[in-house]
This record gives sequence, C-alpha cells and structure tokens, in this order.
Amino acid sequence: MRRHTIPAIFAAMAALIASPAMANEDTQAWGTVTIKAALPDDFKIENELVFRTSDAKGFYELENNFMLGRKVGDGVTVWLGYTFNPQYSHGTFTRREHRFRQQVNFDSIATLGKVKVSGRVRLEERWREGISETGWRLRPQIKASMPLTGKLKLSVASESFFNLNTNSFQTNGGLDRLRNSIAVSAPLNKVVSIEAGYLNQHGFVPNGPDKSDHVLTMGLTASF
Repeated sequence: MRRHTIPAIFAAMAALIASPAMANEDTQAWGTVTIKAALPDDFKIENELVFRTSDAKGFYELENNFMLGRKVGDGVTVWLGYTFNPQYSHGTFTRREHRFRQQVNFDSIATLGKVKVSGRVRLEERWREGISETGWRLRPQIKASMPLTGKLKLSVASESFFNLNTNSFQTNGGLDRLRNSIAVSAPLNKVVSIEAGYLNQHGFVPNGPDKSDHVLTMGLTASF
C-alpha cells in the first residue's frame, strides 16, 4: 500500500464529521465509565455508565448499559443487554426509559495497512414508563482505528439511527440521526485506558430545521 493511501482514507472518513449548516445547534459534554471483564467459555460482561450535559438542557441524561456477550466466531461476538435511562431537564427528572438490546460486533471487517475497520449492528426495543408502546430502533456503526505515536490510538466512527416504527415518543420513521466521531485513546496502566474526542450528532427533523449537537467526549475504561 502506498504511503499516501492511509492518510487519504482518514481524510475521507474525517469528512464525515462535518454536518450540513442548520439552525438548531447545541454544545454538549458526555462522560463515560466502562467496566469490561472476560468470563469462562468465551463469555464477556460489560457495564457502561454515561452522563450527558448540554448548554440548552443542563444535566439531561444518565444512561446505564449492561451487556452480556459471547464470542461465537473469529472476531464475532453476540450480545444481549438492558439499558436503564432516566432523563432530566437542567437536573430535574422528567421521564424514565428502558431498553432491551441485541447486538453483533465484528472486530475485524478489514485491515488496510495500519488501519483496522470494525463494525457493530445493534437492535433496540424502547419503552417509557407510563406509555404502553414499544419503539424499535436499528443502530449500525462502522469504525476505523490506527496507532499514532507511542501508545496513542486514533479512531473515527459513524453510527446511524434508524427508527423501524413510530409512536408517541418515537415520532420520526426511518433515518433519525447520525453520530460521527473522532477520538484519541491511550492506556493509563495495564487495566485502565482513557479516550477523549469530538462527536457530532445530527438529528433530522421533518418539516423543520435539523438539529446539530457538538459534543466533547471523555471516557475511562477498565478491562479485566
């Protein structure tokens, strides 16, 4: 592979971060703490806690995702999980959402020089307390990562949200939003790693101006 090929790949993927001009924009910060552990017989367990704040909504979301997975093939892991998702407006509780997740991870779709491409397909069923309706949502993601210098690693990812039905709280059918991100990560020790980056969340609004969230992301991951 020619030397200029890898930078060209990342330049093309980084272009995905840019979103079209729009009227409704918000600046946010998301913090994530993740604990992962390997279990016997190729099983894995993972718990992810996410805190979200924004200029427009203040502290607005606390999301806890518990997942149980099992490796079923070379680089393929299937997962089942549950999400507990209380939501707020400037720190005041507004509603509580529950989700059931089914997910398949593909750890190595392709390798292009030092660039490793991976993917994930996630299906979610969503419920909100006090509402007897179910929202179905599909969330495919593709990610490319490569080493930088020393122990630093660069990753670029794009995730799409497709609503498979509509109801009182999931009002848009089809493509609902895009999350495009770029991040740099590094290990702090043998167990804990840190990641920091930027994420753009583009929300599609029928018959109105789209939404754009500019998000500073920071995460800690402990793997056992």
